[in-house]
Amino acid sequence: MLSLYVSLPDAYYSVSEALRHAGLHHGAAVDIKWINSEELERREAEYFLAGADGIVVPGGFGDRGIEGKIEAIAYARQKKVPYLGLCLGMQLAVVEYARNVLNWKDANSSEFNTATSYPVIDLLPEQKEIDKMGGTMRLGSYPCKLEPGTLAYKAYGEEIINERHRHRYELNNFYRAALSDYGLVFSGTLPDGYLVEIIELRDHPWFVATQFHPEFKSRPNRPHPLFRDFIGASLVFKAR
Repeated sequence: MLSLYVSLPDAYYSVSEALRHAGLHHGAAVDIKWINSEELERREAEYFLAGADGIVVPGGFGDRGIEGKIEAIAYARQKKVPYLGLCLGMQLAVVEYARNVLNWKDANSSEFNTATSYPVIDLLPEQKEIDKMGGTMRLGSYPCKLEPGTLAYKAYGEEIINERHRHRYELNNFYRAALSDYGLVFSGTLPDGYLVEIIELRDHPWFVATQFHPEFKSRPNRPHPLFRDFIGASLVFKAR
């Protein structure tokens, strides 16, 4: 798991527990290796990630360690390692894809670079005039419509789900068509289609990233479907 706070694993307690819940479901012990994303900015991803059976990039704020997380996502995509991105982990997956698949080398989130030529992650237009961070925060439970035939739909087994959010930035709708043309799958959106909630990759065995926080709904006797299937995919990858 990529984190800035490797010495404080409780900072991601809900994510760690959700992974363990999923491990219990599969009868497997989950060994979480904590990797400082800033270290990934100074050394090859292979050095840290070789031997990983799955990669998680959880939520977060601020620009420290961002490029290291993007390197880890690129590694997961290129090496076909199961990947689960949560909130920021989805946003950075979009940035990585835009940079390295669409060749938009300057692509970024406007949270980290307001001068980027390709703000593939941005505040919603109606939020840009709000000065205080809390005023732009999207909080609470929202519905999401899943696309049949996707990994997300397979995990949940239903079309409409509800998940908890805590974020300010979203996938920029201006770039949706171009990203889709190059193979990025928008497997979950608001029911009206306005906001992207889940992305996947067409040519990857298990690469799913969500704008919401599924870890908050996981329980020991009822692992969250996405964590359950992520661990399942990781076990398949391990046994390959």
